[in-house]
Amino acid sequence: MTAPPDNNPRSSADPSSQRAPERSRPHTRRLAPSAARIRAKLIILHTLFSIALAAALILAIRPPVQKLFAMTGALERLALARTPDDLTQVRGITIESGTAEELELSPFLAVEVANLAGTPYIDRLPAGGIKWLFYDPIENRYFRAQAPLPTSSEAVNNLYLLLTLALLAVYAVIALTLEVFVLPRQVYAPIERLRLADRAVQQGNREAELIPDNKIPTDELGEIMRSRNASILKLREQERALNDALDQIETVAAELKRKNHLLETAKRNLADQDRLASLGMMSAGIAHELNTPLAVLKGTVEQLVQSLRSGKSPGVDRDGAELMLRVVRRLERLSESLLDFARVRPPAHNFVPIRRVTEEAWTLVSLDRDARQVTLTDNIPPDAAVLADEDRLTQVFVNLLRNAVDALDTTASPAITISAETTERDDRSWLSITIQDNGPGIDPSVLPRLFEPFASTRLDASGTGLGLAVAEGIIREHSGVLLARNALPPASGAIFEIMLPLAAPHEMPPQAPSTDDPATLP
Repeated sequence: MTAPPDNNPRSSADPSSQRAPERSRPHTRRLAPSAARIRAKLIILHTLFSIALAAALILAIRPPVQKLFAMTGALERLALARTPDDLTQVRGITIESGTAEELELSPFLAVEVANLAGTPYIDRLPAGGIKWLFYDPIENRYFRAQAPLPTSSEAVNNLYLLLTLALLAVYAVIALTLEVFVLPRQVYAPIERLRLADRAVQQGNREAELIPDNKIPTDELGEIMRSRNASILKLREQERALNDALDQIETVAAELKRKNHLLETAKRNLADQDRLASLGMMSAGIAHELNTPLAVLKGTVEQLVQSLRSGKSPGVDRDGAELMLRVVRRLERLSESLLDFARVRPPAHNFVPIRRVTEEAWTLVSLDRDARQVTLTDNIPPDAAVLADEDRLTQVFVNLLRNAVDALDTTASPAITISAETTERDDRSWLSITIQDNGPGIDPSVLPRLFEPFASTRLDASGTGLGLAVAEGIIREHSGVLLARNALPPASGAIFEIMLPLAAPHEMPPQAPSTDDPATLP
């Protein structure tokens, strides 16, 4: 019997690992039990099992069948025998001779056999078979021969019992042979090696997780083992690559952290430099701002001193006194603006309605005589609120509204419009507040440095040049943005936009505490 072709697809993690053993070991196709594949092994075992079973059955039933054939032949010879000489040397037949009394024949049977005079008397035995009787009148002797033969049912039962016992015995012998000599080597041992290797993988034992090549059979179980080894090797290679990538990520993260630290340091240094530059600009602005009022005040005081030295009455009239008062107030406002610009204090955050802040700011600004001529339109919704310091936010709107009022001194119908809307930028909600006037707008050359100290275009008695810088600093403290632009034609005027984040209290960045004592300021 030849094995059918093996059409099973080979499952392996690496096809090249399957082709290599076929080139290096061409004897794997032989049908020897140690090298044949599983299907060929099963066919060989099945064939051997069938041959052994047939041989065992033949050997088991041959003696009784031969005995039965011999008994049947003896019975046939006995039925055809005419004289005792015909039964000599016939196996399975016993011949007895003697008188009727010696053969224990009944008188009736003895008379009946004697009446046949040379013809055999044949009768059936109760247990099966036939009884042959013959009377020889010359020798006055009786001959008796019998051939016992079991009944058909008894013969069938005996044969069935014999076959059953033979089958059980053959199955027991073959099963014992498979269990002791074949299965442990061909099945149990490879499966146990596979199980132990899998347990090593689960326990993290890298040394025992691979099955040695000399322990791998050349059948389908061997292919499974080789595929498993290849998968584990690939997995370990990917783990090493992943560990290398993680190491690189950690290195990059550490480098990024270092660079972030350097960037923060650079930002602080840049902020310090900007502050020093601002202080330098502020110093220059202070000198410029103080020169004019001090010159006026100096001239008036010198005139007063000269009058007193000459013994004349003081040469300061009412206009001169009012001029001196305006100069002093100008210097006072300049000092307050400088303190507001230099002071850094953490805002007290609360939910503040913007409409209330703008109304309070306009109330303060409208005390000025020039502001009473301006029409204010406040379109801010009553429910618009942000998390802010109300006092400092009011200061922002006071500065912006006062700046707008100052820009409208030459406008025929001065008007200011305040509006607010919610926008989404950078995945965050913002409240955008715009203050727009209908004045001449902002000089484009001033726009890039509008929020720098002393960048104002109105350096006279009504401005200090620090209002917008103070407002921008307060908005920045609230994590917001203050923008300025000119209205697009045909409209005119300047537009200041305040953008404040709409955030919960826990989302606001913490502010470093500081003192309001001017003595501690640089």
